[in-house]
Amino acid sequence: MSSKSEPWYVHAILYVIIIALVYVLIHVAIVEPTNVIERRTYIKNESRLRMSNLKEAQILWERNYGKFTDNLDSLINFIKTDTTVANLIAGFDSVRMRSTNPFDPLLNGEFIPDSLYYYPGNGLRYIMKVDTSIIMDTIINRRGRIVNIDTLVTIGSRYLIETPDTNNKDRIGDLFSDALKNTASWE
Repeated sequence: MSSKSEPWYVHAILYVIIIALVYVLIHVAIVEPTNVIERRTYIKNESRLRMSNLKEAQILWERNYGKFTDNLDSLINFIKTDTTVANLIAGFDSVRMRSTNPFDPLLNGEFIPDSLYYYPGNGLRYIMKVDTSIIMDTIINRRGRIVNIDTLVTIGSRYLIETPDTNNKDRIGDLFSDALKNTASWE
């Protein structure tokens, strides 16, 4: 009995299949998870830089107007057009020997006000809220009748900036506590 060997192309096809499977396995097990981790790290760091810049803009807004704002468009327009902000960005403190720019450069190396609108992960706008407190005071005469009801509405003494991502709940500020004013959740 003579045994016939398998043709060479059967072995070649098996080697190609093995090489392809090894490539796919390396890509799925090593390359893709590394890319996902790098992307998440980039999104987290970029988002925190943008939120810190929004916090600095809120602080400048409060200095200028006496209260905080919940309008993201007005806040970014304020950064781009206000002369005091422009002077701070371009200024230099000769005593401390450093720039007076309150804004941090983003991960691409520059500060771009228009990038502050959107969360880098999903492209949705950041969520900004301000508190509203209503204090009602009732004035009663000696006979026990209500004479007047004074209402004092205070808007914008505290603010909150949140990411629109449900998996990332980074935030700056708080609507209910003065102790958390201008405080980031990751600090």
